[in-house]
Amino acid sequence: MTPASPSIRPVRPLGTDFRHVVRDQLRKSAAARGLDGVLLLAPANVFYACGFNFSVNERPIGLYVPVDGEAKLFVPLLELENAEPVEGVTLGIYEEFPGLVHPVVWMVCQSRATRIAIDRLDARQLAPLKTLIDDVLLDDLAAPLRFVKSPQELELTRVAALYADLCLARLHAEAGSIINQGGSELDLLADCTGFALAALKRDYGASFAGTKLGISASVHSGPRAALPHGATSARRPQPGDTLISGIGCSLGGYHAESGTTLIVGEISPEQRRVMVAMEACNDAAVGALKPGARCQDVNDAALDALKAADLGDAIRHRIGHGMGLEGHEAPWLAPGDMTEVLPNMVFSNEPGVYRPGRDGYRTINTMLVHADHVEIPSRFLADTTIDQRVIAL
Repeated sequence: MTPASPSIRPVRPLGTDFRHVVRDQLRKSAAARGLDGVLLLAPANVFYACGFNFSVNERPIGLYVPVDGEAKLFVPLLELENAEPVEGVTLGIYEEFPGLVHPVVWMVCQSRATRIAIDRLDARQLAPLKTLIDDVLLDDLAAPLRFVKSPQELELTRVAALYADLCLARLHAEAGSIINQGGSELDLLADCTGFALAALKRDYGASFAGTKLGISASVHSGPRAALPHGATSARRPQPGDTLISGIGCSLGGYHAESGTTLIVGEISPEQRRVMVAMEACNDAAVGALKPGARCQDVNDAALDALKAADLGDAIRHRIGHGMGLEGHEAPWLAPGDMTEVLPNMVFSNEPGVYRPGRDGYRTINTMLVHADHVEIPSRFLADTTIDQRVIAL
């Protein structure tokens, strides 16, 4: 049975008003540190602050946001026509990379700043910059702003989660038929991603033209499911296998994830035991994800549920990560991240059990933090009970 596409929602790409607010927040952060301005070089930060969606390559693109005055977008000459429509900025053009003067050094000179924050920098450029200006602060002032999403960003995340779910629903519905016809992991991946991407483009492609919009996914099965980042292969899933699929969807540049573990054929008692433990792990993460908690403590609370099920030796990674303009971004639900959880943060929730040479399991939900609850816009796991997560052959 082919799954139905989600209802189309009235969402649009983030506009100039949103970018103006971001730049004003950057100005305030720079002024509070006694700086003249902020130079953003990370592609996601540039997009966040001005909306310029570009092809990332060796040629640096930067956005300088001064405490006083208009922001300036620095691009190589070959990007001139692509950059001209960007609103709220003036343009600075350099000819080519690497150039007689490195483009980043040139950008700093063009900014006329004497004290500047830069979000990321090639270490080889630090020495020449220190001879040109009084102070270079290597600090990503955009990161704390990106941690906490606006209502518009959260809505894009919700819609993206629906299409990640759609990809899983298609896999669940069609996997048995594909495998019975001799299909491999690659065939399963092509079918479900092609179906979901076609629906996403049909529903939002016109209104989100020129933004990041897409589906990314993995499917791996059997003993290879014990590899957390196992690559999809030509292997044909076999009866009794676990089959992991993790789906990412981006809409307007904003990411959401959904993922499941399916059993090829019937679920064994041991497989059910593991899947129940993983559900408890997922629920523990949701329960611990409250404003005021530390990210590290959320990770600890979640993974303690797996340890209680005698699966501690099968843990290979943290419980989750932040999501937004990047599929993986800070803050991290992981050891060592003391970031305070705040309302409107977005995280993944990824219980994983990996037993090399035997099997592997992972589920994924997207979590949106609110003042008094956690919203789960990815619904495949909630709508598909453990007993239903089978591929009938």
